[in-house]
Amino acid sequence: MSPTDDRREVSPAVGPVVRRYRRLERASGWALAIGAAVVAVVAILALPLGPGVLVAAVVLAALRFPVVRRRGTARLTTDADPAAVAAEFAGPTPPPLVFQWGVADEIRSTGGVATYEFSYLFGLRSVSMTVEVRSRDPDGDADEALELEVSAGGMPWARYAVSVWDSGEGSVVEMAVVSSRRFGLRRLPQGLVAGRYYADALAAQGYAVADRTSSFSIRDFD
Repeated sequence: MSPTDDRREVSPAVGPVVRRYRRLERASGWALAIGAAVVAVVAILALPLGPGVLVAAVVLAALRFPVVRRRGTARLTTDADPAAVAAEFAGPTPPPLVFQWGVADEIRSTGGVATYEFSYLFGLRSVSMTVEVRSRDPDGDADEALELEVSAGGMPWARYAVSVWDSGEGSVVEMAVVSSRRFGLRRLPQGLVAGRYYADALAAQGYAVADRTSSFSIRDFD
């Protein structure tokens, strides 16, 4: 089966939220990088050469060394029926990944696997993210149950477990996400900014956040 281009035009409601996220995410990332560089330079100038270089190396390495993992849960409500919600989560642009597909240069899908293409450093480098959706056994009396396995650069990135119930007036979505890899501290601003706009981005897609938790850990999750 040949891949199809599923790049949909970001809706007028979603687009502004994604652009605000992107601007703040980039600004916070640059601020962290510049701050670390300043600390490194000050350490080299203020301390004897050996200790100064060591401190600078530790500071810069800490930003990249993979030490942190993230997990979270969310309960969403929507007016759509469970079948429609499951179809949206199983499609090439699932709602919780809006900050990924919303900024992707290209979206392709084939055989139930969506691929997002990103370029950076003025197009000199690129990376692919894939989203594979599988059905799973429903939890309790859930009407629909899915698992989203996300990879980036050919390596596991995160897993989403999604259960959908009929609320009588729409649907309730229970979602749990856990990162499949550790990441460096330089990724923390990205996660914090995404958390800031998470509810707004989902609301723009027709979902209200009834409850949400998010945590970071330097240890593996059980």
